[in-house]
Amino acid sequence: MAVGRLQTCLLAFALMIASSVSAAAAPITSRCLAVAQNLLPFMRVAYTPVALEADEVRLTFVGHSTFLIESPQGIRIATDYAGWHGQGGLPDVVTMNHAHETHYTDFVDPKIGHVLRGWNPQGGHAEHSVTVQDVFIRNVPTNIRRWSGGTEVSGNSIFIFETAGLCIGHLGHLHHELTQQQLAQIGQLDIVMAPVDGAYTLDTGGMLKVLKELHVRLVLPMHYFGPTTLERFLTALGGEFAVKHNDTASVVVSQKTMPDRPQILVLPGY
Repeated sequence: MAVGRLQTCLLAFALMIASSVSAAAAPITSRCLAVAQNLLPFMRVAYTPVALEADEVRLTFVGHSTFLIESPQGIRIATDYAGWHGQGGLPDVVTMNHAHETHYTDFVDPKIGHVLRGWNPQGGHAEHSVTVQDVFIRNVPTNIRRWSGGTEVSGNSIFIFETAGLCIGHLGHLHHELTQQQLAQIGQLDIVMAPVDGAYTLDTGGMLKVLKELHVRLVLPMHYFGPTTLERFLTALGGEFAVKHNDTASVVVSQKTMPDRPQILVLPGY
């Protein structure tokens, strides 16, 4: 194991011990913060609107930075929710970020049970550690640039969703590379939803570095506005990730069907 990766794992373990009181309250233990397990072979790219197996998660790209995550027990989560979550009933959980109004809304249907803002409207940083049936959700705050200049400290959160034995991360409107502390708080992620516009969020080189530091196995691009921007990101990868294009906006994934080398999976969207 490389020294840098060992240090990250040790720091992650220390942080996990330090937060044992809050973690003990959650019935689902964080697997993302554990030492990485061996990689397992390839994924199944398919969409079937039926119940999932106990080890499967369905991910649907709604558009921009919004994905619908569906757990084996039917929990529906909409990321960077701005009022639209695609087809079907209301989500059980929505996460939001504060960069601009395409990533959040002040008008949330009161029937949505869990509204998780990636920033703290009262100041300071947001803290979430929530279990909803078979999904454990937590966040790691990051900073964002203000449109008027300067920095909004902790104005964005990377949300981590743990379900069906998978660690799924949504980077939100990430504007900067991650510190060692943030990397340790996140742990290793199997799947990452990453903004790849290279301008409004983190530049392409920085994003590639973040994805490699997180030891990501599957990347779902988002926040790219059109094919030209997406292709620029894919070209910049320089073959470090395999690239696949899915026929539909949904994919069913499980631990046993993950790719055996880092992969970008493009779901139709923008």
